[in-house]
Parts: sequence; structure tokens; C-alpha cells
Amino acid sequence: MTNPVKEHYQKHPYPTYPLIASVRRCDTYALNIEALWARFNHELPPPEANRILIAGSGTFAPYPFAVANPDAHITAIDLSERSLRRARWHCLLHGRHNISYNCGDFVEHDVIQGKFGMIDSFGVLHHLEKPLAGLKKLESHLMPGGILRIMLYNRYARREEDSIRRAFKLLGINSVEKARTLLNKAVSGSRLSNYLNYSDEPGTASGLADALLHPRVHTYTVEGLLELISQTDLELLMFAHSDALENPEDEILRLKELEQRREFSGNYVIYLRKNISKAKPKPAESVLMLNPCLISSVGRFKFGTLRIPPRLGVANSPLSYSDRSFLRQFVKPVINKKLSDDEIKKVLYYQRLLLLLEYS
Repeated sequence: MTNPVKEHYQKHPYPTYPLIASVRRCDTYALNIEALWARFNHELPPPEANRILIAGSGTFAPYPFAVANPDAHITAIDLSERSLRRARWHCLLHGRHNISYNCGDFVEHDVIQGKFGMIDSFGVLHHLEKPLAGLKKLESHLMPGGILRIMLYNRYARREEDSIRRAFKLLGINSVEKARTLLNKAVSGSRLSNYLNYSDEPGTASGLADALLHPRVHTYTVEGLLELISQTDLELLMFAHSDALENPEDEILRLKELEQRREFSGNYVIYLRKNISKAKPKPAESVLMLNPCLISSVGRFKFGTLRIPPRLGVANSPLSYSDRSFLRQFVKPVINKKLSDDEIKKVLYYQRLLLLLEYS
């Protein structure tokens, strides 16, 4: 039996970044397993947790994960041989060799081996025939305290894409060329034209195919999302999409209010944790350390302003030379009780952004 999603990505590998496209290590700060483990478990990861799985890697994800975690062993899995081949070439071109690649369906076949300290499945579960089965499969390969990041489609954020996708299916439009021809005829001021004005996905062939020609898409309301998670032993830690509130309960209420008003909001980005018998409390006395991905960016002789794109739902203020000077003192671990009250205030701000780590 053929898999329509596999056929789709064999034909349209996604995304289509140029092979020469590179990322700065500071831009990958929210992919670093030390930073995330310290954030959610209040300690540094044990050696056995230094394994990362990318379930549904596409053509690009292994590269930024390898930049963020040069000492971790990373496993990339994808249905599409073409996507994996592109991902491998991207990593090789940029000197990243700590990744192994497995092609296959991680739900139906035993392509995942062992336990991992972190699993990333960004924009994958909503394309599975049975998303819950996929989520439970990933959960089974998380070690205790392990962290899972997922992105799932928000039903209200995907209204226009889904409407167009259904219309294309009814019209028998199943190629990028035919879709592009119709999109080019969109009347100014129409829903189709408005969609093209705010979405950049149709700008590339693979983006258009992923957004408007995909053979299988599930979307979720907030209640549907919570129901999905409730059928596992995974703990909801944090929402990380744009404008998300830090407290997950507050964010759930905000999202429900947006739904009631039928207002547009982005797709869900969520951090989950493998349920552990007793989570360690935040220590009263702890150690502070700079996110490893920022060490080279706060160097003594780097002048000007450092701008780092936000990855956790909150905006990152540009880091001035004085900001970087403050952060530089945490290149080596610092005991928090040695800091002044004013320094603690700054520390709390940078901790929220994940630029500083705190652990027992």
C-alpha cells in the first residue's frame, strides 16, 4: 500500500533552502539540549541524554540541530529519501558530521532505536494518518525527563490554506504548475489574493505544495490539542509560538479567547516532557551559565549590536555591547547567591529568553 505523504515529499522535498544557507550558532540557542534540559529539569543533562532524534527531519532541520549541539549524537528520520539526501548534503557542506540518517515511517516500522534526551517533530504529527499513534511512539523513545518539541496546525490559523486545499482537490488541481496558474489569476481583494499577500509559503514550489497540495492534514482547536496530549503521559511544559504567554495555563485561556472571537493566531509550538515520578524543584541555591550557543557571540572584542531572532514566543531585545559584557561573566558557571539584586533582575530576564541557564 502506497503512502501518499511519502509520495508527496519524494516529489516535493521541503523546505528548499539553498545548500549554501548557513545559520549562526547564536540563532540556534533554543535547540540546545543543555539549555532546554536545565530550563525544564533544573539540572544539566546526564551523558546518556545527549542523544537527539529529529522525527520528520525534512531537508534542513539536522543542520541547525548539529550547529546547536556539536557534541550530541543526532538521528534524523524522514519518509522521503530525497529529503534525507538533501539534509545530508547540507550538513556535509557545512562540516557537520554528528548525524545519522534513517529513511522510513517511524510509526509503522522500527526505524527508531533506543531512548533520547530530546526529540523534535516539528510540523509532522498533523500529517500522519493517526497523530496520536505517532505521539505515543515518540513518547516511548524519550528517556525520563526527556523533552519533546512539536508543532501542530492551529485550525483557525489554517482556515484559508485548508479552504484553498479543499477547493484545489475538488477542481482536480494536483500539480504546482496548475496551482500557480490559478493563483496568478486571483482577483485583487479576493480571499485568494489576500491569502497570497500575507503568506510567503506559495513563494516557492515546495512551499506551495506543502501548504495547498498536501494529501493529508489534521488541524487542532485548543481542546483538541489538549485531548491529544491527555492520552499520553507527557507533561505540557510551555507554548513557544509567537506571542505565547510563559505560563501554559494562561496561554490556553488566551488561545481559547482567540478561538471564541475567530481571530487569527499562529500554529502551536509546544514543549512536552516525559512524565517523571517526582520533578525536581527549582533549587534555592544554583549555578548560572551562559547558553553554550552564545559563547562565541559575546566575545570581548565584538562591538555593535547583536540581534537574535526570537524562538520561544517572546521578543528578544537587541544585545548591546554592555548587555554582552554582562552575559560574558557567565561563560564559566557562577553561583547565583554571589549576584546583587540588580544582577538577579537581569538574570531572570535572560533566563526567560533561554540565554542563561540555571541548574543545581
